[in-house]
Amino acid sequence: MRALTWQGRRNVSVENVPDPKIHHDTDIIIKVTSSGLCGSDLHLYEVLGAFLHPGDVLGHEPMGEVVEKGSAVTGLELGDRVVVPFQIACGHCFMCDRGLQTQCETTQVRESGMGAALFGYTDLYGGVPGGQAEYLRVPHGDYGPIKVDHGPPDDRFLFLSDVLPTAWQAVAYSGVREGETLAVLGLGPIGEMACRIALQHGVRVIGVDMVPERIGRAASRGVETIDLSREDVAGVVREKTQGRGADAVIDAVGMEAHGSPIAETTQKLVGFLPKKIEQAVMTNVSLDRLAAFYSAIDIVRRGGTISLSGVYAGTSDPLPMQTMFDKQVTLRMGQANVRRWLDDIMPLVEDTSDPLGLETFATHHVPLDQAPEAYATFQAKQDGAIKYVFRP
Repeated sequence: MRALTWQGRRNVSVENVPDPKIHHDTDIIIKVTSSGLCGSDLHLYEVLGAFLHPGDVLGHEPMGEVVEKGSAVTGLELGDRVVVPFQIACGHCFMCDRGLQTQCETTQVRESGMGAALFGYTDLYGGVPGGQAEYLRVPHGDYGPIKVDHGPPDDRFLFLSDVLPTAWQAVAYSGVREGETLAVLGLGPIGEMACRIALQHGVRVIGVDMVPERIGRAASRGVETIDLSREDVAGVVREKTQGRGADAVIDAVGMEAHGSPIAETTQKLVGFLPKKIEQAVMTNVSLDRLAAFYSAIDIVRRGGTISLSGVYAGTSDPLPMQTMFDKQVTLRMGQANVRRWLDDIMPLVEDTSDPLGLETFATHHVPLDQAPEAYATFQAKQDGAIKYVFRP
């Protein structure tokens, strides 16, 4: 089959790789019909190469049709249409029972000290082949895949794999209530979807970015926007909130935030080290670009909440603990627990009026063979690229 593979820093290519096979009786194999390009994939493209190998298949936002299944999979039939959550979870362990599927004790990657295995996301998360491919083996196919109706276009359901539950959890973790003010840092796919969800709940939303297309699209849906490149974010937020700051802040940017030149230079220099040394540095003394997080701490009101949905991976990040303690900040974070939020999300997904604008959310649909160009364009924030979907 054809699949998008990592070959090195800023170097991905579509190659012929072996077709997936059933390994366990709870596996299924799907023919991928759509697969999203996530902002988290850009961390692999730029920063996290120490834990990748040439030929690793990327991608963790797939959906498609079941073409093969193990004998223990009774809830799905061949031909069923499914969305595959980005994490791999068993559905019956201590953590899954508590709605913490990204901490699944059956698939936890204990050798690296991480949580549940993820599709297409480095050795740290199990080295599982990803979904930017023609076919995908799905472990724990008896629990993970979300069966959806035939009929509506893929884009109505595709974002259940990651974008929707990640954004939903970000809003839920923020604790923001109707009539309160939520600031969202970063208006990429997760940040903008979080804005849409919050607006649905009657929340006032202030969105921050520096890409004109992202700012314009969020503003068109009722978000009060701030251009990071032109305005004093903290000053504007305080002006809009009687000097207090936002009731809650979502950091949807993560480890590669603009405005962190020292950490950015350090990350890039580490990438030139031999792989064994690079891995040791990344797992012991690595730094994130923390400009977005620092901004969140600055603009949240006293007693407010910061919700982190942007991925962070640093192990020695300096934080202003005095300020966080003094402001009595609540901090919540983590990978989204996809199935935890399904009952809340599905009514909006299945609503034929498409209130979240899912069918028009992606800005680019391209064949899988154009994935390398898509990565480069998305990473450079060019061509109005907010969300890419590959069609294998």
